[in-house]
Amino acid sequence: MAENTAAAAPKLNKFERFKAEKDGLAVLPELSHFAQIGWEAMDETDLTQRLKWLGLFFRPVTPGKFMLRMRMPNGILSGGQMRVLAEVIQRYGEDGYADITTRQNIQLRGIRIEDIPDIFYRFQQAGLTSMQSGMDNVRNITGSPVAGIDADELIDTRGLVRNVQDMITNNSQGNPAFTNLPRKFNIAIAGGRDNSVHAEINDIAFVPAYKDDKLGFNVVVGGFFSAKRCAPAISMNVWVDHTQVVDISEAILIVYRDNGSRANRHQSRMMYLIEEWGVEKFRAAIETQMGVTLQPEAAKDEFDWDKRDHIGVYAQKQPGLNFVGMHVPVGRLYANDMFEVARLAEVYGSGEIRLTVEQNVIIPNISDSRLDPFLQEPLLKVFTIDPDPLTRSVVSCTGAQFCKFALIETKNRAVALINELADELEVPNPVRFHWTGCPNSCGQPQVADIGLMGTKTRKDGKTVEAVDLFMGGKVGKEAELGEKVQKAIPCDELKDVLKNILLQQFDAQPRTTPRMPSGGNTLARQRSLHTAVSQNGFVAAAPALSNPAPAPTIAPTAPAPPSAQPAIVQFAASGKEVECDDSQSLLEIAETAGVAIDSSCQAGTCGTCAVKLLGGEFRYEADPDGLEEEDASAGQILTCIAYPVGKVVLDA
Repeated sequence: MAENTAAAAPKLNKFERFKAEKDGLAVLPELSHFAQIGWEAMDETDLTQRLKWLGLFFRPVTPGKFMLRMRMPNGILSGGQMRVLAEVIQRYGEDGYADITTRQNIQLRGIRIEDIPDIFYRFQQAGLTSMQSGMDNVRNITGSPVAGIDADELIDTRGLVRNVQDMITNNSQGNPAFTNLPRKFNIAIAGGRDNSVHAEINDIAFVPAYKDDKLGFNVVVGGFFSAKRCAPAISMNVWVDHTQVVDISEAILIVYRDNGSRANRHQSRMMYLIEEWGVEKFRAAIETQMGVTLQPEAAKDEFDWDKRDHIGVYAQKQPGLNFVGMHVPVGRLYANDMFEVARLAEVYGSGEIRLTVEQNVIIPNISDSRLDPFLQEPLLKVFTIDPDPLTRSVVSCTGAQFCKFALIETKNRAVALINELADELEVPNPVRFHWTGCPNSCGQPQVADIGLMGTKTRKDGKTVEAVDLFMGGKVGKEAELGEKVQKAIPCDELKDVLKNILLQQFDAQPRTTPRMPSGGNTLARQRSLHTAVSQNGFVAAAPALSNPAPAPTIAPTAPAPPSAQPAIVQFAASGKEVECDDSQSLLEIAETAGVAIDSSCQAGTCGTCAVKLLGGEFRYEADPDGLEEEDASAGQILTCIAYPVGKVVLDA
């Protein structure tokens, strides 16, 4: 195990300080105590930060109901493991959900801290783990979802992905050598020709390439998304064979751990270190750490196919076997779905289940003789193998339903809107839509044909949910990131905007015949499902395919909000002064006055709206997470979440 020799930075941000006080893994033996005392009595930093090292995320949007992020190397799990996950969320009823993520893993929602010791015991028995899946750790390692079964693959990467994960997590027991990276870290290992892993957005990606007639990998480094910047991975000018993948991954992590910036958290991703040093110095540091001279990259890599989504029926390289890709609308699963997927995998296949970065499910190893009965299963009317071209490629982050950073609701809105468009339009080819609730870009809008990033805007004197529009993202053999082409489209105007784009740029035509109804049209499709569970734990009844209307709810009477107080905001640089009240943020007041202030998240998380306060008082309506302490000390404030108290003077 590599020894952690990271030197203390002369000036640490607040995250580095709490990591120095107590390692995230230190909360592992305290879980039983936390379960006994409850989340309200926990130390705040343990609750909101250190639990993330174990994959457990406190959600301020749903206090007391945690998110639990699993590790699933290469997106592979068994039917038995899927059933364990289903049983975990089933106990929480309406609060229990699961989401397939864009990193081929599953996140469970509705989890309660008092149940964690039992849940983790069940995970251990089933060979599941959530170790080091959050915060400044290496996230789930992605690989081809059809590794080992694709007739056209170049190299089966399943073992490599597993070995890299085991190195990082000490075989899922926790590895302090890699629990204190400067920021989060992503690794992908590709074994096919179609760039199924989105190599360009990973901190390390291994891209298949031949050198001297030997198959290995070119190594690209530094790709990342953040609220302030998105950067594609660049060549490290290195080629390695499969025996060096674990060693070079470990060396890169150590060099980054020991040299990455720990002062400004917005500039702590590995790309900033590479740019500070230059690629040659970075490469030399890796060689020194490994004690070898690395070969220069191969002249060309083997990414020469368009990207596949694996939805449908495909013959495997094993004669007589097939894999079937099922479309899961925006990756949302309920317990009943998961029980059924497990049953299908065990009855018709080998018990194996695979997940894709498009948030879909693959069942492999279905024999020719069992294929037709499999395709008649009722679940395939919900998770179809032949979705409409418009609904086929919709990806979404969690959104405001569960995430405090999200500025808009995404999953339900994405499904509803795309179905409205599909009812009105026909397109000849799939169009990739990616939704993300905030600039942190978990939904990866920059890789989409059409990317939608949540924001806020003013309309008719009110703040409303809106999106920034990205276009031009390419995946596969010529991957590149898309660009923001339009800002702050109110969500109630989005349908018309997207409809025009589809008609003008994607050869859409008005639909002349009604579209066949789909069981997956709503994420509430199984909320009233009554199932008979057999003795072996399988769901005996098929998932309901109807879409019952949700029962009406009566909101409790809320106390009247306090009346707005008068305020004055003076913009010193532009010479403007606005008489207003304290019901609007300083950013909104600036927009009304025509004073330009850059903004992105409008939630206090990215820091782009920082302006120097020259005089007066203000109040924050949220935590200013995006403001570095040195900027705050210099008088900077985040105008998107700052509200005036009396008279305020800004340097804007």
